[in-house]
This record gives sequence, C-alpha cells and structure tokens, in this order.
Amino acid sequence: MKLRIEKCIYGGAGLARVEGKAVFVPLSLPGELLEARSVEERPGYIQAEVETILEASHQRSQPPCEYYGLCGGCHYQHADYALQLEIKRSILSETLERAHLRGLPEIQPVFAAPWAYRNRVRLHIAEQPFGLCYRKRSSHQGLAVHQCPISAPMLEQAIAAVQRVGQSCGIGNFQEIEFFTNHAQDELLLSLWTDRHLPRVGAVLGHFCEALRPEVPALSGAAVYFSQKGKHRVSRAATWKAQSLTYRAAGHTYRVSSGSFFQVNRFLVDHLASLACHGRSGNLAWDLYAGVGLFSRKLAETFDHVIGVEASPSSSQDLHHNLSGTGHQAVASQTLKFLRQQVERKEAPPDLILADPPRAGLGKEITSLLTKVRAKQLVYVSCDPATLSRDLRALLEFGYHVQSIHMVDLFPQTFHLESVTVLLLD
Repeated sequence: MKLRIEKCIYGGAGLARVEGKAVFVPLSLPGELLEARSVEERPGYIQAEVETILEASHQRSQPPCEYYGLCGGCHYQHADYALQLEIKRSILSETLERAHLRGLPEIQPVFAAPWAYRNRVRLHIAEQPFGLCYRKRSSHQGLAVHQCPISAPMLEQAIAAVQRVGQSCGIGNFQEIEFFTNHAQDELLLSLWTDRHLPRVGAVLGHFCEALRPEVPALSGAAVYFSQKGKHRVSRAATWKAQSLTYRAAGHTYRVSSGSFFQVNRFLVDHLASLACHGRSGNLAWDLYAGVGLFSRKLAETFDHVIGVEASPSSSQDLHHNLSGTGHQAVASQTLKFLRQQVERKEAPPDLILADPPRAGLGKEITSLLTKVRAKQLVYVSCDPATLSRDLRALLEFGYHVQSIHMVDLFPQTFHLESVTVLLLD
C-alpha cells in the first residue's frame, strides 16, 4: 500500500486511510508518504508495517537506541522532541473534543530532558540464554538489552552489571527484575519476581546481591516477591538489607519502599507537584490516591489540614511515615470507601480535592460522589486521555469549569502522557 500519514494516534502509530478504512502504521510520522505492507486486517482497520519511506518528515530523527524498532518500550524515538510534544498535545486535545468538551483553555505543555529520565525500570529475565529483556514490539517475545537510554545512568549501570553476574548467581529462575533509584542515584533498590516456590530463595538473593554490590555500590536493598499464576495476591518471599530508599523531591524528603508507587520521571517530579499544588491554600485538602504523599506534603505547606488517602498497603505505610509529626492525616482506604463515608457524614466540604487515579480514572460512582462533596477546587492528575475526558464530562455537567490544562510529558519517547487539570466549581 502507498499511504500518506494523516496524524499519530494514542498508542504510537500513524494513521492513514485506504478506501475509507483506517490503517495503523507504527514508526511513521504525520505527513509522510510511504509504502507499507498489511500484517493484520480486521473489519474496521488494518495493521501495517513500513516498507519504504518515500517522503520523510523533516522532523524525523535518528533513534539513538540500538534496540529501537525491535523493542516495544518506546514509540517516538524517530521523531524530534518538539514534534513528540506537539503529537501528544494534539492527541489530548482531540480526545477532549471527541467527548464534546468545548471552550476549554489552551493546553500548555510541560517538559524536561527527554533522555535518562526514568528512576525505575522493570525487565523480564530470560533463562536460556540468560539475559534481561524488554518485550519485542507487538510481541510477547523477549529482547535482550544491555542498555536503556531513557533510564537514569544508575539503572543502566545496574542492567549491565546484572547481565555480567546474574547467570552465575542463579537468578535465571526468576521471571522479572526491577531497579529503582532515588534523586541522587546514591541508593538503589532491586526487586525480583517469581511465580514458583524456589528453594533457599533467601540465600540465592543474598549471594546475588553480594556479587552485584562491588559493581553497583549504590545497591542498598533487595527483595523477592512471589506471585502465584492466575492470582493477584503478591507476597514477599525474601529480603536483603534496606527495603526503602530516601527520595528528595518538591522540597521534602520521602520514604519510598520497595513496591510503593512514585512518579517515574526524575526531572519532572518537582514541576508536577508544583503544578498540582502551587498557589492553592485553605483549611482542608484531600489528596486522593495519595501514594507515598508527594502531593500531600506539598499541600501541607499551605493548608491547615491535609488528609491523604491511599489503599495500597506499601504506599499507605509510607504515606503514614511521611506525614508523621506534621499534624496531617494518612488514611489507609480505597478512595470510593472514603468518599462514601464523607458524603454520609455531611460535613463541610474541603477547600480542595486533589485526585491522581490509576489509568482507569475516577469512574462513574466516584465522580458522582465528588459532585455531592462540592469542593470549590478540584485538581485532576491523569495518565489516560480517554478516562480523563469521560470523567471531565461528568464533572462539567454538574457545574465545574476547567481553569487550566497542562500536558506533562513524564514519558518522553513513548506515547504515554500525563495531564494536570484544574477545575473550579461555578
């Protein structure tokens, strides 16, 4: 097929049309003319792969990663960074428009250095031959890697070191490995996952860490997690030294444990916290889906009382620790349960509600409860444009209006995007 790419869509592919049928082409850019071959045809669309680029975009760039195109982790390394930002801003804008959200303020992009930004990476472990792998693009097959240029230098150092010593230490029996480093890259937590009971797992972990530490002196702690196939329950099977690290961000120091959520872009953590919290003050603020308290601690600077709500056991324990001694409150609860209780009590609403839900968004019942609480200000931190659009439509129908929208590029080189939307009650 000879195709002209119209635009890029959420997910990373370029969109073209053949006889009115949508064609999705990864690794293409808007405006490009190319020859492509069909790899999968469905009733409503065609999946295709680039064969030849006949007319390349002037904003096409040479990917610096040797694995790009084969690896499924990145989607936009072939686009210069200015184009990446425009693609994401346009996708967010079009998604909001499709939800019939009109009259919104202009979306403002927020960005930082687009390489070496990740403070956490998770890879699969191949046993024969041994290697640390990402998934191949559009596949479940592993692709062994020795580096990852979107990762912090400490993580690249750790990946290369494990490639050298891992097999001799017996970690080929595990399925996945995760590295997490702090702001200064002077602490590193390592996590291993297995779906089977392994003999002497504690001894294996200790031997591996002692062999790795001379090559990665920042290694401060490690754990093994057991996750039984077909079940969601995860248990910790073994530990080695520290189970948390200290992360300095947004003017505060946080304890972040192995298994707790923390924002992944080490260059934009401060800016994200500022966007969500700066210039807001009052008596009471609720921080929903609070994680370890990144926003809670920031809000505590300007609010008399902050309640951080988090359901994950690991993150909620860190939240309690990070708020201890401040006079503010950590609540270990599902957001839905917390809001139901607050609506039943019929107390005065908070001055601000900040919500940072997972990809599934808030959903119908939580947005309904938020409209009953009637907080004057609502800050919505979202990682999915579709669920954001759905939830915003419900909130605007009730009487909120959007004051500002920022597209925060927490995940350069990939199709993922974050946004911070500020709503005020009319």
